[in-house]
Formats: sequence, C-alpha cells, structure tokens
Amino acid sequence: MKRPIFFAILCLALIPLLAACTRKVDADLGAPPQTQVEQEQGSGIFKVARPEQFPLAIAGEHKAAPELTVTGAVTPDIARSVPAISLASGRAIEVKARLGDTVKKGQLLMRVRSNDVASAYATYRNAVCSEELSKLQVERARLLFAKGAIAKKDLEIAEETEESNLVVLDAAIQALRILGVTDLKHHPDGIVDVYAPISGIIVEQNVTAGAGVKTLDNSPNLFTIANLDRVWIMCDVYENNLPFVRLGDYANVRLNAYPDKVFKGRISNIAPILDPAIRTAKVRLEMQNPGLMSIGMFATATFYAHEQETYATVPATAILHLHDRDWVYVPAGGSEFLRVEVRGGKTLPGAVQGVTGIKPGQQVVANALPLQATTEQ
Repeated sequence: MKRPIFFAILCLALIPLLAACTRKVDADLGAPPQTQVEQEQGSGIFKVARPEQFPLAIAGEHKAAPELTVTGAVTPDIARSVPAISLASGRAIEVKARLGDTVKKGQLLMRVRSNDVASAYATYRNAVCSEELSKLQVERARLLFAKGAIAKKDLEIAEETEESNLVVLDAAIQALRILGVTDLKHHPDGIVDVYAPISGIIVEQNVTAGAGVKTLDNSPNLFTIANLDRVWIMCDVYENNLPFVRLGDYANVRLNAYPDKVFKGRISNIAPILDPAIRTAKVRLEMQNPGLMSIGMFATATFYAHEQETYATVPATAILHLHDRDWVYVPAGGSEFLRVEVRGGKTLPGAVQGVTGIKPGQQVVANALPLQATTEQ
C-alpha cells in the first residue's frame, strides 16, 4: 500500500514542471529565429544568418576638385600698422585718444611736457647767436681784405667759421622740429604734441594721462595705428596638407560672425618654418576688408586643388562613425559583409562623398546602423 501512494505523490509533484517545459518549448517554436553573427578573428568580415534583411545601395559617382578647410584669424597688415611715438621724454599731461578709436592722419593723440624741448631750444639760441656773430665777422673781413688790411687767409678763416655755424644752426632747428616745435620765434613752453601718422584704428595703447614717457630705446610704442582697409587671414596648415596651398591661389574665407558670407583671399606667403609642437605652417591670406572684419575674428579658409577628381557617393545612412573613424559595410560574398574604413568628404543632398575605400558602382549596406547593432549582440 505504501508504494502506490509514493508514486502518486511523485507524479503530482512533476506535473507543474512538465507543464513549464511544455510552455517553453511552445514559445521557442513560435518565436522567429534570431540573426546570428560570426566574425572571423581580425579580418573585419562579419557573417550573418539572414543577409537579405540588410538592403544594399550602389555607390554613385561625383567629380569635384579636392578641397581643404582650415581655421585662422583676422590680423592687421603689418605694412599698414604704424606706431605713434614721441622722441622727447617727459610726462604725458593729456591723452586725446584711446584704444579702439578711429583717428585721422594728423589728429592730436596726446601732449607731453618735456625738458628735452628746453634743452634743444637753448642749443638753438646759442647757434643763432654764434651764426649772427660769424656773419658780422665775415662782412668785416671782406671789407678789410678789399682795402688790403688783412691777408686772404684771414678772410677764408672767417668764411669757414660762418659755414660751420650755419651747419650747427640747421641741426638745432631740425632737433626742435623733430620734438614737435614749429614756432621758433617764441620761446616754447616745453610741451610736445604727438599726432597720428596715418588714418586708421588704434590697436595698441601703452600710455595714460600722467604716465612717464621714455625715450625710444627703453619704452614700447605709445600708440599703434592700423589701417584695416586690407587685412590678413593667418591660417594653420598641417604639413601633410601643404600641397593644397600654392602662392597666388585664392581661397574662400568665411567668418564665424557672418557664416553666410563668402570672401576671397589670396595666398601671399607660406611660412618656410613649421611649428615644432603641432607641425603646422602659417599660411597668410591677403584680402580687402569689406568693413565687417575686426582684429581677432575667427575665420575658416577653404583651399581648392586645380584638377578635379572622381569620388564615390553613398547614402548618409551607409556611413558608420565608430572609434573616431568612418566605416561602411560591403558584401563579401554569400552571407558575409566586410567593414571598410572610408574618409567622409563633402556632404551632398542625401549622400556623403566618400574619399577612400569605396569606388563608384560598388555595393554597400544602405543602413549600416542595424548591421552594426547586430554585430554587437
């Protein structure tokens, strides 16, 4: 009696377990089979169970000149940047202009009180007195020589003295004019006026009212004025991209401030020395300022090659960005796909211009993302 009861209890315990197994088998039979991906080690080839679920596209053809886009900044033309200086040392008593102001040629920038003017004026007065005295001596010597009272050599000595004093007087006059003194009839008050040498914008200022003004050998420029009618665009070009740039060629320039406007700049210089840290060369573009460019503006310059090349175009969805690189999948026969690295180029309507790795007419997976997601499972 005990054995039949034991088997009955065991059967009742196994019924739920058998039912669960039956449900699992039914569920597995009703579910669609999962896509299985096998990758050959280190080959970049992926084998899928159902390749038909990844539609293919044919790479198109596009002809265009290779182009290179680099960054740069707006800088003043050095040849059009002129310092405003004072040749007299002293103290600035009045400053009439400030950094960023637009000034005209001959406009008063500042006034300097200087002892150099008083010293130069004293030298000038001494030269005037010496010249007047030597002039009288020459007249007297000529009169005496005409009457036979003196020898000819005495007359020549007097004339030579007169010539020497005239040279000293001229030098004293020029010294005063350099210091800014133009009226020699009245005693100057020791104030020197500094005027703008050219018309432009003040891009540098190193003086304020009350500050000391030193001589040229130990002080920076008081002001620097730049004419911004023409400007430079200084670009950094990596050494492997230098074949794209040639002296005399033109480049398209765009400003971050005005992205919809395109300007033309001519390559006037390619630096013969590379930056040893980042391996770039400075490329200088010269261009007319349309009135929108300010010093320091960020810009981009696009250089174009002379000859056109043929590129392949693929749908934008066919390119996969992975590990800082661009890839596409191409059929490798049967149920296998090969992942090929490409370098994306210029964006076209609905497509991306491929630069390397893909040829026109070659098949690629139209949408690389689902295939990539499958390979990661």
